[in-house]
Amino acid sequence: MAGAQTIRLIFDQPQRLKQISLVFEEKETARTQKFVLRWSSGGGTSFREIVRQQWNFSPPETVREVEEYQVELSNVSVLELIIVPNISGGAARASVKSLRLS
Repeated sequence: MAGAQTIRLIFDQPQRLKQISLVFEEKETARTQKFVLRWSSGGGTSFREIVRQQWNFSPPETVREVEEYQVELSNVSVLELIIVPNISGGAARASVKSLRLS
């Protein structure tokens, strides 16, 4: 599958977030992945960006990206992770190993 892929977490109750941890893995294909992490307090009607990042996977040497973000977010109703698995195009799948919130 080519193109952007989205993970959207919609909370039943507004959340307070202090830390967001992401782990991506790619053990087979060299590629450059881009992601945007953003949040909404309005049920997804408008978003605020937390981070926008690119990462180069170069298996077998570079297969894992670990990101830790300290945040102070209140009243979070939606958290969205948008991933472009290969910014050069072509068939690639996003490779989220874990997404942790606290």
